[in-house]
Amino acid sequence: MTQSKLIYVHDPMCSWCWGFVPTWLKLKSELENNFKDILTIEYKVGGLAPDSQAPMPQNMQDMLQNTWRKIAAQLGTQFNYAFWQECEPRRSTYPACRAALIARKANKEADMVAAIQHAYYLNAQNPSDESTLIELAHEIGLDAEAFAIALQSHQINDELNKELAYAHSLPIQGFPSLVLISNNNAFPIAINYTDWQQSFNQISALLK
Repeated sequence: MTQSKLIYVHDPMCSWCWGFVPTWLKLKSELENNFKDILTIEYKVGGLAPDSQAPMPQNMQDMLQNTWRKIAAQLGTQFNYAFWQECEPRRSTYPACRAALIARKANKEADMVAAIQHAYYLNAQNPSDESTLIELAHEIGLDAEAFAIALQSHQINDELNKELAYAHSLPIQGFPSLVLISNNNAFPIAINYTDWQQSFNQISALLK
């Protein structure tokens, strides 16, 4: 049978991706248990916001805090709102995306994404700061010095640009998104933030 691929398009600092985590992990587990011989699962970063050292405007801070509250109300997701007082928010997620790509080379991409999400949403740390990312890399078992060098490299930036172009060529509406590649066709998979079964059923039907 032809090998198919499910692509999870996300951004490590996307709040809706954080809200989707419990459902996504359940869906991923069920797919791996049922289709491990014919389906591979790949993470791809979509890149919400390019590099910036500028402080986030207050109206955007207010909008994002409202988004956090909305997700918390709808999904029961935990957020630590102290982030907005204790950190200097910047609209810059590309550094976190680069961190995910570096970790991927060591088969630790999922670990890095989870570490970034926990740092940002639960521990009021800022993943827009490279110092935070270097600390997280060390925590998940990567060589902090090598990671810091890679984070600044032209190579990882080129890889990020290629991945962003690929992600945006897929039939996605935003983040998170799921796309099944099967028989050279790309099928967008509907996401239900509280029900993994809906996506599972759609993927199952397309794999048969």
